[in-house]
Amino acid sequence: MSAGETDGHGPGLGNFLRRDLVGGVLLLVAMLSALVIANSPLAEGYFGLRDTHIGIDFPGLDHTVGEWASEGLLAIFFFLVGLELKTEFVDGELRDIRKAMLPVVAAFGGVLAPALIYVVVNKIDNGDPSTVNGWAIPTATDIAFAVSVLAVVGASLPVAMRTFLLTLAVVDDLIAIVIIAFVYTDDLSVLYLLLALVPLGLFTFLAQKFPEFFMEHHWAAWVILLPIGIMTWLFVLEAGIHATIAGVLLGSAVPVKKATPRVIRQEEPELGLAPALEHRFRPLSNGLAIPVFAFFAAGVAVGGLDGVLASLSDPVAIGIVAGLVLGKLLGIFSAAWLMDRFTPAAKDDDYTWLDLGGLAMVAGIGFTVSLLVAELSFGLGSAHDEHAKVGILTGSAIAAVLGGTLLAVRNAHYERLRLAGAAVDKLDAPS
Repeated sequence: MSAGETDGHGPGLGNFLRRDLVGGVLLLVAMLSALVIANSPLAEGYFGLRDTHIGIDFPGLDHTVGEWASEGLLAIFFFLVGLELKTEFVDGELRDIRKAMLPVVAAFGGVLAPALIYVVVNKIDNGDPSTVNGWAIPTATDIAFAVSVLAVVGASLPVAMRTFLLTLAVVDDLIAIVIIAFVYTDDLSVLYLLLALVPLGLFTFLAQKFPEFFMEHHWAAWVILLPIGIMTWLFVLEAGIHATIAGVLLGSAVPVKKATPRVIRQEEPELGLAPALEHRFRPLSNGLAIPVFAFFAAGVAVGGLDGVLASLSDPVAIGIVAGLVLGKLLGIFSAAWLMDRFTPAAKDDDYTWLDLGGLAMVAGIGFTVSLLVAELSFGLGSAHDEHAKVGILTGSAIAAVLGGTLLAVRNAHYERLRLAGAAVDKLDAPS
């Protein structure tokens, strides 16, 4: 561990912002602030700021504030996703595919079922065929929110439950990345795509060739790797691919030194450059990128209770709520049960199927990526986009309350078992 580096659990603002719970709270505060302001006398100023153009008259550098948040700042979040995926495949829970098979397949089930439910709902009410374009909105699980719920209510839950949820959420993010890259890419520019390969190749070469240098000198990543990453981001954006994909590609290019098995996001920075960069950039993502994106993405003028009810009558919102609340639960639970029943993969004995049901409910909290996909599906500020946001917020809230309540009950059960075991050990101890 280099000088000044910590394990993420000591004092200091950086370590404070690295905590899953803090990231989730900041995300929640940003979301609620946006909703309050968008439905207050300040609404005109809020939407005016979101739609204000900032930049220079140069390809890829003239965007609204809202676009900078979704295509610029959110690329930081996806860079960390790329780092996390790379580390998990090389040196984490996804290294042993047989061990990871249950949550991996469950993640696919948790994507397929919500998408099917959404499509069915919007096919039944076929008043506007374009609503089917939002099929991918309820497929995402928000890592920060889901883990935050687990952190709040699950102090005594088995560690294996956290590992299952995080593995599932990481694979869910990978699926979302593929969907964004292949479904929401229009007018692909081969020239800019080829140009993007130049800085991406240079970034990969430097990161792979000099990992110790970038680990020992914190400034080097900011001065050398960051400008190259920005060039990659710019060319990917101009190629017609959503710029968040650039973050994933750059994160995946960073090397991971094989070491002892680790639990997702509990890494020690000395494991390699990928977890070290994740450790350093996590505060920037949790403290700035995600909250700012949430602030400009979640603001929707609902028009009071009547407006909320009107939004929720849109098949888009109905499909999203049903997908997040029912689809995630059915897809994840059934896929995990089938894997446990008919394949060598097995559920961890440390927790029960009831516990897994609680995790499946919590996985229905779709926020960051869901909001992004809603914008890509219908366009920022469109009627369906506004209704989709209401559906995302409503479905996520229901999933959080139901899943959090069940996990809180199960946490109390495990706490009683722990106390009973401690009492027995005390009685058996020699006097």
